Amino acid sequence: MYLEVNNLKKSYGSDAGAVQVLKGVTTSVGKGQMCVIQGTSGSGKSTLLNCIGGLDVMDSGSVKVDNKEIFGLKSSDLSDYRRDNLGFIFQFYNLIPNLTVRENIQVCQYLANDPLNMDDLLEILGLEEHKNKFPSQLSGGQQQRCAIARALIKNPKLLLCDEPTGALDSKTSKDILVLLEKVNKKYGTTMLIVTHNNSIKNMVHKVIVIKDGMIVKDYNNTTIIPAADLEEL
Repeated sequence: MYLEVNNLKKSYGSDAGAVQVLKGVTTSVGKGQMCVIQGTSGSGKSTLLNCIGGLDVMDSGSVKVDNKEIFGLKSSDLSDYRRDNLGFIFQFYNLIPNLTVRENIQVCQYLANDPLNMDDLLEILGLEEHKNKFPSQLSGGQQQRCAIARALIKNPKLLLCDEPTGALDSKTSKDILVLLEKVNKKYGTTMLIVTHNNSIKNMVHKVIVIKDGMIVKDYNNTTIIPAADLEEL
């Protein structure tokens, strides 16, 4: 398996005020799979994503990405891990307002040893005609496309998406999901998608459902619906 999580525990706070958010999570995701992580607010799904991404320090357990153990890495080694392996997409785009679309993407391109071709990526994501615009000149969907391009330019092995359609309307959400599906097929990028949207689980290879810090469902889809055919987004 490309991603292996074993007995992962994570708490916030200390002593009597500590709250255990993850209570021994164990799961795995194969290389090139798209995986949805679902759960209500406070269930621990974003915390799980952040532990896998090295943004939160886990209390105990194991996270291996491509056979590399994440737990216990020093801060500098975690930075190297994120730079060399990961792309991040968040609900809020976090674009640099005084840089153009192309320049926002180049910020991450410079970090990569083997970046994707900028022009190819702009074409795939429908940004070619917007490449010289600033974020304030873009729609929400265009800003999210730029955020996706910025994450993908590094050619990451693992793409972590935290509510990537949460701030978008139904039509734009579907457009973004179609793009993620296209990227997965073209580049074989492994993807973890945290979402509240119940329809998205139908387009992915694997579904994980978390409740109260524990996995209550963990299964592979036998029938996958193309993103373009999803309903009720």
